[in-house]
Amino acid sequence: MPSPETDSPPDWDPAIRQVSRGDEAAARGMVEALYPQLLRIVRSHLPRAADEEDLMQEIFMKIFSKLDGYRREQPFSHWVARIALNTCYDQLRRQRARPEFRFADLGEEESRFIEETLSSSASNSGLEGPGRDGSEVVEKLLASLNPVEQMVLRMLDMERKSVREIMDLTGWSPSKIKVAAMRGRRKLADTLKRLERRAVT
Repeated sequence: MPSPETDSPPDWDPAIRQVSRGDEAAARGMVEALYPQLLRIVRSHLPRAADEEDLMQEIFMKIFSKLDGYRREQPFSHWVARIALNTCYDQLRRQRARPEFRFADLGEEESRFIEETLSSSASNSGLEGPGRDGSEVVEKLLASLNPVEQMVLRMLDMERKSVREIMDLTGWSPSKIKVAAMRGRRKLADTLKRLERRAVT
């Protein structure tokens, strides 16, 4: 079974044909080969661990149901990554509720992280390389954004992907990606400014 990280489309052809013919062993091999790549995507864009396995099952069901539609116009790893990203996006949309980020909801370490962030730069979103104490804060901040903004900022600022890479993975237009990033960063900056005002009162 080829590696999902370095494959070229022809490398997957035998496995795709076998799975399409109903070969269960080939299907298990495909799941094992793709699982690490897709789990990283799920954990990056849907950090709630309780939902991981259900979402992974949904992703693989979609991959197998759409396998006959794979046209080899892009690497197989990109094709399955797009399915995974779209499934995460759908799940974020289903969750809908985007609670307001409140200073009172933070734990002691999270409050300290926010205060240090505010003291260094009130306009810094805090997304770039958060440490252990800041990771939960970042997740709470991101959860206040809409699904597109969340996913774009995760890929741009946390995974360091380019606009072109995000286009290839999602099928979204450059303008959609750039507008989502601009709006998401503006919302995060506004949230930090609001927290700063409350922290000093």
